[in-house]
Amino acid sequence: MDLTPAPGAVPPPPGGYRTPVRYGFPETPVETTTRLRPVRPPQRWRTAAAAACVVLGLGLIGGAATGAWLTGDSSAGTAKSPYTAARAAWHSVPVHTLFPRTLKGRGAGPGGTHRTWNRVAVAADSTCKDGLDPLLLTTLRSVGCERMVRATYTDATRSAVTTVGLVFTEADASGMQALRTRFTEQKLGARKDLMPRTYAPEGTPAASFGNGQRASWTVNPLTEIPVVVLAVSGFADGRAVAEPQPAADAMASGAGTDIAQAGLGHEAKGVADRVERGLRTAVAELTEQSG
Repeated sequence: MDLTPAPGAVPPPPGGYRTPVRYGFPETPVETTTRLRPVRPPQRWRTAAAAACVVLGLGLIGGAATGAWLTGDSSAGTAKSPYTAARAAWHSVPVHTLFPRTLKGRGAGPGGTHRTWNRVAVAADSTCKDGLDPLLLTTLRSVGCERMVRATYTDATRSAVTTVGLVFTEADASGMQALRTRFTEQKLGARKDLMPRTYAPEGTPAASFGNGQRASWTVNPLTEIPVVVLAVSGFADGRAVAEPQPAADAMASGAGTDIAQAGLGHEAKGVADRVERGLRTAVAELTEQSG
């Protein structure tokens, strides 16, 4: 599913997922040659004027450099930080980069088995109010919500479905660290009332993936960039799950629940990890380009 707008397409309505505009520059035509005009002998007054301009230019450059050094003003200081670059990534990074059509999970399954996940749908960008349950929304209120984007994947056998989301926050590094500490100390990632919502569009293998089908999940506040990565998995056949299990518990050695045996903890964690890695790579590239 290619969400990149065609050249000349009408911009999407407010709230629609905005992919970066592609600027199409025509290729440089094959070089042609023309007759060269004869060069006149240089005149002394022009040479002197050129020399004076060079001296004046060097003086201006030197003065500007000295002023910048004295005031601490430098263009290097305007380079984007990873926080600045990441905060805009939800609309500046192509959707196929944020959510690739296929994710490879080498060793990501139970017992180190390999996994492959195929994307079945991408949700329009939304507010966190539209994409999160009220209690999870309240929990993340301290970091603010810039925007949220989500996609749903299915495994190669189409027996499991996973919705993965990226919450782009308004927080700085200290705010994200405080949230991460809170999640760790209060074990918020294991609370069933803080599970992410599913994204289950009709006509896809995830059509019956509703709140009652949520089986395993992960919520991971990052500290290097202002993003919360979350994912929730379930059975693709629409069966209800009475006792959801956090991904960390479902992946634990010796876990014997149906959720663990089906590898749904690995599904949620594996998809979330790979989307997170792709985001980190994209943010690093954005940061380097702005330096």
